[in-house]
Amino acid sequence: MKIAIVAITEEGKKTARRLAAYFDESECHFPPRQRSLKGMVGAIFNQFDGIIFIMALGIVIRVIAPYLKNKYIDPAVVVVDEGNRFAISALSGHEGGANRLALEVASALDAEPVITTASETNKKIIVGVGCRKGTTKKEIVEAINAALKQGKCTRESVRYIATIDLKRDEPGLIDACLRLGIPLRVISSDRVKNFSGAYQRSSFVKEKIGVEGVSEPCALLAGRRTKLIVPKMKRGRVCVAIAREG
Repeated sequence: MKIAIVAITEEGKKTARRLAAYFDESECHFPPRQRSLKGMVGAIFNQFDGIIFIMALGIVIRVIAPYLKNKYIDPAVVVVDEGNRFAISALSGHEGGANRLALEVASALDAEPVITTASETNKKIIVGVGCRKGTTKKEIVEAINAALKQGKCTRESVRYIATIDLKRDEPGLIDACLRLGIPLRVISSDRVKNFSGAYQRSSFVKEKIGVEGVSEPCALLAGRRTKLIVPKMKRGRVCVAIAREG
C-alpha cells in the first residue's frame, strides 16, 4: 500500500516522520502553509492508495471534499489528532482499506483506532494471542479455532486478533491473521504492564518478556467494557483467550 503522510505543524511533522519509519512505502508531505494544503492534497489525492493526515478531522473534511468520487476508487483516508490519541478511519473504510490502515497507525502510535463501519462495530469478540518465537501459522490458526469453538463464537464475530507489541512482527501470527481474514491489533507492553484488571498472571512469562501475561490482557485491552468469556487456553506453543465487549 503506497501511503502519503500529511502534516502542517511541527508536532504533526514529528508524528509523520515516525509513521514514515513504520510504513515501507510511504512519503511525507509538508505544505509550507495551511492555505496551500488544499492544492497539495489535490495534486496527490489520486497518486496514493492511502493518505494519513495528522491534523484536525474538520480540516481534512474540507480539503478532501472537492476530490471525492466514490468509495471504490477514493484512497483510504486516516486522520490522527496531534496528541496521537486516535487514528480515525475517515474515508473508504471497508472497500479502500482505511479500517485496516487505521489499525496499523494505531499500533504504530499506541493510539485508539476509531472505526465506524457498521459491519465492524457490530463485531464484539476479541481474540488475544500469545505465542513462542517461530510458532507456525498452522499452530496459531488451530489454537484460535479451538478457542472459538470453546467459546461458541464464530470467526465472523471477531473484530480483532490482539497481541503485544513484542510479537507484532511474528511471521506465523501475521500469516494466521491473513489466513483468517481478521485484522491484528497490537497492544503496547506499557499498557499491559500497567493494566490493573483481573487476569491470570505468570511469573514465568514476566521473567521471559517483562509482562505477566499476553493473551488475556491483550484481549481485554483491545476493546471497551470487555469481559473474558474464554480464559487463557494453552495449546502447544500458543496461548489464546477470548473477550467480549459489553
